[in-house]
Amino acid sequence: MNRAIQFGLVIGYFFVVGFMIQSFKGDPNKITKKNVQLQIPEGFPNPNYSFENNTITPEGFVLGRKLFYDPILSKDNTISCASCHQQFAAFAHIDHKLSHGIDNRIGIRNVPALQNLIWKDNFMWDGGVNHLEIQAVNPITSRDEMNESLENVIRKLQKSAEYTTLFKKAFNDTLVTSERILKSLTQFTGLMISGNSKYDHYKKGSLDFNDSELRGMLLFKEKCSSCHTPPLFTDNGFQNNGIQPDSLLNDLGRGAITHRVKDYYLFKVPSLRNCEVTFPYMHDGRFRKLQHVLDHYSSASITSKNKKIQKIGILSSQNKVDLEAFLITLTDKTFLLDRRFMLVK
Repeated sequence: MNRAIQFGLVIGYFFVVGFMIQSFKGDPNKITKKNVQLQIPEGFPNPNYSFENNTITPEGFVLGRKLFYDPILSKDNTISCASCHQQFAAFAHIDHKLSHGIDNRIGIRNVPALQNLIWKDNFMWDGGVNHLEIQAVNPITSRDEMNESLENVIRKLQKSAEYTTLFKKAFNDTLVTSERILKSLTQFTGLMISGNSKYDHYKKGSLDFNDSELRGMLLFKEKCSSCHTPPLFTDNGFQNNGIQPDSLLNDLGRGAITHRVKDYYLFKVPSLRNCEVTFPYMHDGRFRKLQHVLDHYSSASITSKNKKIQKIGILSSQNKVDLEAFLITLTDKTFLLDRRFMLVK
């Protein structure tokens, strides 16, 4: 069976079961203060973004969710944040290798997952944004994504009776500003926290790993954790992942931001949480399966100049099976099915 179809059937099953289970735990139309309390998973470090100047409220969260799913943020009202960031894929995009925008425009990078954002110190594959509250400006104004301006977004929202009501509830008056748009989006995306996987339960002692998962965890700790550091499974740094640059995309990565030759072809180290469902992989989406990623890193170690990749060495078939088994323990179905983040009609 085609992997995409297979994945769709599995996710479909999870959603049916998820609705059956979570329908007893709260109506997404009725978000309360308890629903938006910031809860740091056990063992996680202090976040970089604290909400100190952006207090989370049910009304602000609901406004942010409405904006996230509304194509009104794009120039022609056809593309929303959720068009590329799909919850069942940990808010990544499984349909395309590269981002898609208005007028069928195609970007140069794979859509990253949106999870545990408050622990990041910079954003995008090249780290070109250094604050969570302004991250959304990039896709909104990008020619190849939404191709809109904040000024036009404000004008459109001000004409909407529904939005003036939502802004009134969230900010006590109907004034629409870019700051309020971005803060409410941050309240929504900032609560996209994933820390309830099988791995997390294993660390707490409430679940056991099988032999393959245990071997994979030990291999991961030895060969992968220097970049994909638990518990976030990223060190928030930039690395050359050893793949040959795509001559058509001509993507310099971090070097396009810093203009330093030493930063050419360095890309943000992504978190491996939920990596089972965030395919395709790498900044240009060239690998469809986790197996392909493991094949790459095993062979790239021979010729790569990156010492961290060299450390991986040649992986046996059993090594790859065990590593993939461990990576799948990072899937957090609670997060993938959290009804707070779903589209509400």
